[in-house]
This record gives sequence, C-alpha cells and structure tokens, in this order.
Amino acid sequence: MQTNFSLAQLADPHVAESEKILRKCVHCGFCTATCPTYVTLGNELDSPRGRIYLIKDMLENGRPADKEIVTHIDRCLSCLACMTTCPSGVNYMHLVDHARAHIEQTYKRPLLDRLIRAMLAFVLPYPSRFRTALKLARLGKPFIGLFEKLPALKPLGAMLKLAPASIPAASPMASPGVHAGKGAKKGRVAILTGCAQSVLDPAINETTIALLTRLGVEVEVPQGEACCGALVHHMGREEAALASAKQNVDAWTRAIDQGGLDAIVITASGCGTTIKDYGFMLRLDPAYADKAARVSSLAKDITEYLASLDLPEPVRKPGTVVAYHSACSMQHGQKITRQPKELLAKAGFVVREPREGHLCCGSAGTYNILQPEISAKLRDRKVKNIEATGAEIVATGNIGCITQIASAAKLPVVHTIKLLDWAYGGPKPDGVSEGRLVAAE
Repeated sequence: MQTNFSLAQLADPHVAESEKILRKCVHCGFCTATCPTYVTLGNELDSPRGRIYLIKDMLENGRPADKEIVTHIDRCLSCLACMTTCPSGVNYMHLVDHARAHIEQTYKRPLLDRLIRAMLAFVLPYPSRFRTALKLARLGKPFIGLFEKLPALKPLGAMLKLAPASIPAASPMASPGVHAGKGAKKGRVAILTGCAQSVLDPAINETTIALLTRLGVEVEVPQGEACCGALVHHMGREEAALASAKQNVDAWTRAIDQGGLDAIVITASGCGTTIKDYGFMLRLDPAYADKAARVSSLAKDITEYLASLDLPEPVRKPGTVVAYHSACSMQHGQKITRQPKELLAKAGFVVREPREGHLCCGSAGTYNILQPEISAKLRDRKVKNIEATGAEIVATGNIGCITQIASAAKLPVVHTIKLLDWAYGGPKPDGVSEGRLVAAE
C-alpha cells in the first residue's frame, strides 16, 4: 500500500511504525473471509482492509478521529484472525492499537459512553473493586430490561447479565509467596495472578499451582504484580496500560534476579498475548526496553509450558469427549494451536474441534459489554458449532471465553488446566461426567 506521510509525521516513532505496517498491505482481501465482524455485518468498513483504509486516512492527514472511524474501530474485536490469514504479514494488532490510542486522545465520546468506559477501566483491572462491583450488580439485575431498551445504556444491561449469581471466595493462593515443587525440582516459574480471572474463577490458578508443584515445579506468586494491562490497552488508554506493564516487569525482574525463572506462566490467553508484546510496548523506554523484552521472552501459556515438560503417564484416562475452543488470543495472538489439543489427547480425552474454530466467540475483553448485540450474535454462532460436536464438556484457555460461552451453552465450560489436572491426579472438575473413566496403565 502506498503511503504519503511527511518527514515530520514520520519523526513520531508510533506513526513511523504504523507506516511500515500500512506499506505491507496489498489490498488482497483475504482477511475479510475470516473477520468476525465482516462475516456478521457484511460491511467492508467492518473488515480489516476497510479499517486499514480508515486508519491510513486518519493518520496521513493528521486529523482527529471522527464518528465514522470510531464506530468501525470500536466494532473490531482485536481477535487477530486477520493476522493468521494475511499472506503479507501485516501486523494489524499494532496498527489498531495505535488507532485506538489516537481515538482516545483526539475524539470526545458521548458522555454516557465516556462514563461507562471510565468505570470499566477503574473497576475491572483491580480484583477488590471488581469483587465489590459484582456484589453490587445483584441490586441492578432487576433493571436489565430497562437498560436494554435504551441504546446508550445497553452496555450496563450487558454487564449485569454477565455478572454471576455468586462469587467464589478470594483465594489464599493469590497472595505473594513461593509454592515448592514435590520431589526432584524440575523447574521454577512465576505465575500471573491476574485481575478478572482471580475474582471470577480463582480455582484456575489454584489448579495450575497444584498441578505444577505435583510435577516438581516450584511456583512463585511475585510481590507487586498487577493487571497485565490488556483491558485498558484495548480501550486506547496507553498511559494506564504501560504503567501496568512496567509494574509487572519490575515484579518479574525481581523474581528473575532473586531465584531465576524458567517461565512466566499465564493461565488467561488474553493476558498472554499482551505480556508477550511488552517488549514492543516498552521498546521506546530506555529504562524498560531490555527488561520488558526479557519478560516477553519468558512468558508462556500454561499449555505451552506443560508441553515443554517430560510429563508422566496420567493417573486416569477419563475418555470424556471434549470440544476444544481455541481462544482468539491463543490461536491468533500467540499462535498456540497444537499444544492444548495434544495435551488433552495424551491425558485421555477425546478432543473434537468445532466448525468455524477461527471465528471469535464475541468476548474480546470488554467487547461483550460495549458491543453487546454483535457479541451475542457471535456467541450464539459459536455455541451452535460447539454443541454440534456432540461433546460432553467445553475446554478453553481464557476466562473471557469461559464466561461468554457459558452464558449460552448447555454444556459445562472449564479451563483446559482443570481437565489436565484431573487426569494427572487432581479432583474432578464440576460438571464433568466420569461415565467412561478408565485407569491409566
């Protein structure tokens, strides 16, 4: 794609990076076939190619964002299916991230939209605030119908519908500390505590720590960790995102310096995609560039790390038929496609993949709150394909997907690590049938 940026514009390193990305696009349109919003809405401007044209025009002309571009960029899930499809290597993730930051800086949203976004940024990255908000959500549930009738308040209705009826107790395993491995030491890792997941399903990290320590891996929950920054990063709030990134880089650098780390294990793939991008996000900060690059190189999804270990034979082989949902941040963001399925199969599960597995379920961070109608269409399409597999349970590696799919599916939806832990001697996850359980040889 030909670009026409001035030398003065290219002096801005963010613009210069976007210009390099734009030049790689050859207008082929392959991305439209795998873009969830284009498949759903059929509008060229709601495809990656259409958004690239809009972003190019906005940046080249150095103008503030307007209502049209905000509408179409807001509808982007940042699922990154386009990056998997693109034959030219266009880094759409970095381009749309730059566009979101530009929108945040130059566009004044309607008052209610600003307030809702500010509330999400204030609450979701902080577990104690999020836990309090979920308790208060019970008071708002009777008003869901009213909120859904008013366009500006639909995000509030969506938020209340997603709020669970009960909240698990806070986990003591989320507190800073070191959990020793059993038997011969086979490794040492740090684990991201996270924000939303630690409130919605703290058992995911509890299970991860239990399995890793049973396998002989020492697990540290570092002092000073924060939200990974993904939630605010995808809202264009770069200052807040970079502050979270720096806080985590500092926490993990201390852990590296004090005892060394083989990996930084992440159990929410949406967080993993962002943490693996810390090196890029902090590349211009001389105090953090090298440390952030080191952190990104150590970041591993839990299935990615487990696949690197010499695992023993499972204690039991459940034989349960599992529909594996590959989160967008897993398959497109991190390019992890093989390991989760192979681990499940080795553990004795019968793995089935739904049709249209490349399409997003509609969760996408805060997307199912801010774009509830498109999100619901994608969710229903995903659930239909999952249920068509005839599976008994759904496994996935991202808390957003678990919450989204479980809101409409008739099948139980669990994190992949819970099934693996069960096979390797842990407790049976809720909702799982033991109908075809066989002892491992």
